[in-house]
Amino acid sequence: MALKQPKDLALYVHWPWCLSKCPYCDFNSHETALNDQDQDQYRRAILRDLEHYAEQTNGRNLTSVFFGGGTPSLVKPETIHDILEAARTHWDVAPNCEITLEANPTSIEASKFRAFHDAGINRVSVGVQALNDDALQALGREHTTEEALDAIDIAQAIFDRYTFDLIYARPGQGEGDWADELEYALGLTTDHISLYQLSIEPGTDFFRQHIAEAPEDLAADLYQMTQEICEADGLPAYEVSNHARPGAESHHNLSYWKGTDYIGIGPGAHGRISQNGITQATHQISDPARWFGAVQQRGHGTAKVRELNPLERQEELVLTGLRLREGLNGARFEAQTGIALMQVLNTDALDTLCREKLLEQTEIGVRATDQGRLMLNTLIAELLGDIEEPAADDDPFAGFSGGSIN
Repeated sequence: MALKQPKDLALYVHWPWCLSKCPYCDFNSHETALNDQDQDQYRRAILRDLEHYAEQTNGRNLTSVFFGGGTPSLVKPETIHDILEAARTHWDVAPNCEITLEANPTSIEASKFRAFHDAGINRVSVGVQALNDDALQALGREHTTEEALDAIDIAQAIFDRYTFDLIYARPGQGEGDWADELEYALGLTTDHISLYQLSIEPGTDFFRQHIAEAPEDLAADLYQMTQEICEADGLPAYEVSNHARPGAESHHNLSYWKGTDYIGIGPGAHGRISQNGITQATHQISDPARWFGAVQQRGHGTAKVRELNPLERQEELVLTGLRLREGLNGARFEAQTGIALMQVLNTDALDTLCREKLLEQTEIGVRATDQGRLMLNTLIAELLGDIEEPAADDDPFAGFSGGSIN
């Protein structure tokens, strides 16, 4: 089957700096306070890197833009405006293009929401993380619960669409504590919320401090309770950690999970670009100083570009697609790979997992059940069988927004 050239394209812009590094964060972020001159230099570098990738994707349709980090709400609104203006010159921008900026809810950053809106942001994602001052302090956050509530109020007044995220399964957090916090949070949102279980990753302060994750049984109970409470409130999970009212799902989130091409700009950002039936994984230089030097010297900050072989691309699409509530779409999978979904999956394993109520076949393809989503890694390993493993340094989730995908 000849593969059609993809038309849609998403753009991710990474701001790698923050005022302080959270102890649970394993994203490419660095503590610093940039002055105006540094910000202007970074803006020029982003615009040059943007031009580099635009030359490779001429004529594509830009469906979403996401400014992640780090803390992109530290950026001057003028910088956001200039990047969006450049994007409009490089690509055809969809009329309903979703343009999201991650923001911390400190009073200083929330005071810039109006300016960000005027610069072209039409959706803001507020990094609340907890609605409890003790928990916020333990998570290393710079804001208070009061500031978080004020920021949500400001976001709701200024933006037609907003979301915020919370971390649960925190040390010492029981089911009753989380149920109360989640119910309160749902009263603050309108149509979207992101809910992440605390994961202790190597290289983080929490890992070095030997902070333990919630026991497996408790984590599973908390996850199941989260699904039930959100579903009852009209915000079912459309992806493992993201909940929305029908029609309010994040376009940018879905571009990742459905395998849409995306460009990653900025230190440490990754991307996926498909041309002539081949998908390439792009990797930006992680160190901000080295990235900036590379852009100045050769016009882009790409560390390497690696062609995904067909098996790697198939595995990646299965891995991301099963995170969605709708699951794997057979027609979309075949359009992206040139091969039928059932030719890739281990049908014996599929039959077994369906009998065990972990997977189910649907009119459009295959999806994980609520129970199955608790053990996606195991399901994927069984479904793919002997499919070739991707290279260890090629993480299909890398380059997503710093700390949250929402």
